[in-house]
Amino acid sequence: MTETNPFRPLDAEARALARRLIDEASFAALAVTRPDTGTPSVTRIALTTDPDGVPLSLVSTLSAHTAALAKNPACALLVGEPEDRGDPLTHPRLTLHVTAELVDRDAPEQAALRDHYLSQRPKAKLYIDFGDFHMLRFHVTDALLNGGFGKAYQLSAKDLAAPAK
Repeated sequence: MTETNPFRPLDAEARALARRLIDEASFAALAVTRPDTGTPSVTRIALTTDPDGVPLSLVSTLSAHTAALAKNPACALLVGEPEDRGDPLTHPRLTLHVTAELVDRDAPEQAALRDHYLSQRPKAKLYIDFGDFHMLRFHVTDALLNGGFGKAYQLSAKDLAAPAK
C-alpha cells in the first residue's frame, strides 16, 4: 500500500487563514489528558490573544481541565466555527498543539494581561478577580489547519507568529 501525504505545501494564504482563525476566536475546544485515567477530555473555554498574539484564556483552578493542565501542560486547542450554511466539514478549522502556562496572580504582567483580557471579554469583569481565576497562556508548538475539503496544512509556531506591531 502506498502512503499518501495529505498535506499541501504551506503558502501565505494558509498562514493568513490560520492566523485569522486564532485572532477571531472567541472560544476554543480545549483537549487535556485526565491525570486520574490518562484519557482525553475536552471542554469549551473562552479565548482571545494577548498583546503579542499568543492565545489567552481565563480559567478557574477549581475546574477539572485546569487541574489536568497542572499535571500535564501539553494540550490542544481547536478553533474555527462552522458558518450557518453548508457542510460543517467544509469550513476552516485549526488545531493548535500547545503548552499551557498558568500566569501567577502576582506576576509582573498580570495587571496588563487582566486589562487586555477585559478589553476583549468585558463580561469577565464579573469574575476575573475571584481568587480561583487565573490567566492562562497557550504557547504554540505546531498546528494542523484544515482550510476546507482537501486543504490540509501543517504549520510551525513560527508560521503562526502574529505580525510585528
